Amino acid sequence: MRFLIRLRNDGGEFKVPYNHLYYLQGLIYRRIQRMDPGLSLSLHKPKTPKLFTFSLFMTKERHRINGNSEYFIGRKEAFFYFSTAVPEIAEAFIGGLLQEPEVQLWGERFYVETVKALPEPVSFNGRRYSTLSPIAVTTLKPQFGKLKRYDLGPDEPKFYENLRENLKGKYLLIYGKKPPEDFEIEVLNVKPKRFEVKPGIFQRAWHMVFKAYGDDELIRAGYLVGFGEKNSLGFGMVKVDRRRRNE
Repeated sequence: MRFLIRLRNDGGEFKVPYNHLYYLQGLIYRRIQRMDPGLSLSLHKPKTPKLFTFSLFMTKERHRINGNSEYFIGRKEAFFYFSTAVPEIAEAFIGGLLQEPEVQLWGERFYVETVKALPEPVSFNGRRYSTLSPIAVTTLKPQFGKLKRYDLGPDEPKFYENLRENLKGKYLLIYGKKPPEDFEIEVLNVKPKRFEVKPGIFQRAWHMVFKAYGDDELIRAGYLVGFGEKNSLGFGMVKVDRRRRNE
């Protein structure tokens, strides 16, 4: 289940911080909590699979401020995407948005203008995808006698190994059966990004254009809840690049 959420700002121009993912995550949890406190509590449990993801906050009109690396300026309208494999999560979040359409984000006031359910692609194997939020993949490496989290990149073979294993875990949770092994991606374009996901905590991730090959249901799992890790923090959401389907 995937939704396009359109927002408006009646003040004309508005600021959007580049590090805005945790604001959107907070909005999602608040709206879920409003509609279904029990579901919200379960999603806050450590190591509980969340099985949802969301995109970056986007604007049709935007411009940078010279010398400012903290935020950009948008105008009037904004939007973001939300996707989940769990109907209860979709019902609670979307219901919470519609029940309370005024949204406060990073000191700016927005109003939910429309929420549109988007159709799902009929197939996933062999399609070209581009990220709506960057893909994060990590591993643990020994350093000074301790294991330290290390952010992997597409130039490292383990990036693809961990990406596949993570996707198989999501498949098991969504479909309740043994995941297939058939999955690989062909990277066509990549751009590094670095986000502050919590105060003082940073994540290196990757905007990518890629083709995915393999089992249709396995790729669909990534489409629904995100590729890679930290999906509920707003990483790993992709769209089918319909404009260049035949490349």
